[in-house]
Amino acid sequence: MKMRSVAPMKIAKIGYIVVSVLFCIAGILFIALPEISTKIVGIEIGIAAILFGIVKLIGYFSKDLYRLAFQFDLEFGILMVVLGTVVLFHPENLMAFIAAAFGIAILFDGLFKIRIALDSKRFGIKDWWLILSLAILAGIVGVALIFDSAFGAGVLTILMGVSFLSEGILNLYTVIRTVLIVKNQAPDFVETDTFDFFEKDR
Repeated sequence: MKMRSVAPMKIAKIGYIVVSVLFCIAGILFIALPEISTKIVGIEIGIAAILFGIVKLIGYFSKDLYRLAFQFDLEFGILMVVLGTVVLFHPENLMAFIAAAFGIAILFDGLFKIRIALDSKRFGIKDWWLILSLAILAGIVGVALIFDSAFGAGVLTILMGVSFLSEGILNLYTVIRTVLIVKNQAPDFVETDTFDFFEKDR
C-alpha cells in the first residue's frame, strides 16, 4: 500500500508557524509604534491576511493525522484571502473597516479554536485547556476590536497589535500541539483490486 506524502503537512505546519511568528512580531511593532501610518498598517495587514489564508488552505488540504488544527481552514482561509485582498487595495481609507473586519475574523477563529480545544480533549491532549484559554482570549480581543473601531488611529493601531499578538500566539501553540506528522501515514481510502466472489468458488 502506497503511503501518503507528508510534504503538504510539513509545508502547512512550517507555514503556520512562520506566519504566526510574523503575526506576533507585527503585533509587538504595532503596540510599540502606534503612530505608524495607517497606510503601512493596512498594507501589512493585507499581506499578512493573504499569506495566512493561503497557509490555512494548504493546511486544510494536507490531511494531517489528527485533523484538528486545520479542520475549519477551508472557509476561514478563503475569508482571509478575500479580506486581505480588499485591504491591500484600499489600505488608507478603510481603517475602521479593517479593524472591524479583522476583529470579526479573529472572533470566528477564536470560536473555531474553542471547538478544536474540546476535540483535543477527546484526543487525550493534556494541555487542551491552554488552547481553550488562548482561544477565549483571542475571541475577547476580536470583540474589543469590533466595538472599539470608532476610536482614533493610534488606539486602533495598538488594539490591532494586541489582536495580532494574541492571534499569533493562539495559532502557533495550536499548530505545535495538535498537528502530528507521521512519516508512514496511510491514505484515507485503501485501493484494492475488485473481484467477483463467485469466481473464487469456481
